[in-house]
Amino acid sequence: MESLIFLAVVLVLIVIVAMKAIALIPQGEAAIIERLGTYTRTVSGGLTFLIPFIDRIRDKVDTREQVVSFPPQAVITQDNLTVAIDTVVTFQINDPALAIYGVNNYIVGVEQISVATLRDVVGGMTLEETLTSREVINRRLRGELDAATTRWGLRIARVELKAIDPPPSIQQSMEMQMKADREKRAMILTAEGRRESDIKTAEGEKQARILSAEGDKHARILAAEAERQATILQAEGRRAAKYIEAQGQAKAVQKVNAAIKAAQITPEVLAYQYLEKLPEMAKGSANKTWMIPMQFGDSLEQFAKAMAKKDDEGVFRYEPSPVDESTREQANESSSEDWFSTASSPEIAKAVAAANAVANKPVDSEEPQSPRTTPDSPQSSTTPDLTRAIEEQKDN
Repeated sequence: MESLIFLAVVLVLIVIVAMKAIALIPQGEAAIIERLGTYTRTVSGGLTFLIPFIDRIRDKVDTREQVVSFPPQAVITQDNLTVAIDTVVTFQINDPALAIYGVNNYIVGVEQISVATLRDVVGGMTLEETLTSREVINRRLRGELDAATTRWGLRIARVELKAIDPPPSIQQSMEMQMKADREKRAMILTAEGRRESDIKTAEGEKQARILSAEGDKHARILAAEAERQATILQAEGRRAAKYIEAQGQAKAVQKVNAAIKAAQITPEVLAYQYLEKLPEMAKGSANKTWMIPMQFGDSLEQFAKAMAKKDDEGVFRYEPSPVDESTREQANESSSEDWFSTASSPEIAKAVAAANAVANKPVDSEEPQSPRTTPDSPQSSTTPDLTRAIEEQKDN
């Protein structure tokens, strides 16, 4: 029985010794090993063998990055305003032995250094600078903490200001200021929009008026040009009509003149024709009294003496001048197709071309020209024939 009890005690001792000799350290943690109260080594991530009752694990340290959020701290700014600032610090333990032996509580140490540095930095800034200088404050805090915690085996990875809360009265004033600023911006933007709208509207009206004026100008120019062309064409038509009418009159005069020459009319016949026309001359409703000149016979006698020859019997007899063949042919000509031909003669076409050339010239470049009679005008064609007929009558 005693042997069994002894055996059991031995087994228990063996188990206790085995448990004291073997330690399991999880991944991400580090263990500080002391031997007889003195630091021996640091082990992490695995199975570790210890000397029972001589070696012991002083403490385990988390070697992962840790994020610690500190409660709001009251900080006074340069303009004597109290603000509450929440700080978030991210750090990692690089040397677990220094974190255990270098400081009593590294979390409290980081917090106190953060508060002191924060008060030092914010104390030199106004409230507005504090609210707009988060990056500057973060860099200052990180630099101070990193320099102070290096002796503790810590590495400060990041420092952030989670919130900056000014007093309620200051918040209300800031909200009112921001509201007034936004209203001011809104009014400025509205005024600028109205100004731009008025400018665009004025420019549009200006362009519309300019285009309308240009349209009216072009319309008036085209109307004036059309009226000018119409006037020129009407003038050309009237001129051509007068020219054709003058040609007809000249042709008729030539025909009558040739017929008279070919007929060889004597003064007796002319006197007889004159007496036949007297009743017709008296038929007018306005002719109340018509007088025959008493010296009519004397006029005929003087005409006979001037135009006739005295024969053997003492009587003046008119002998017409001989008629040449050209005059006789002209008197006997019965064709009148060329009188009423609608085709323009070369002279008329030439005159129309000249008129068009003058009309197409600019008004300012035209020089006043004195009117002159063209060689193809009716006067130049009829006047020599009439003069020649009178001279022939005088010669006869």
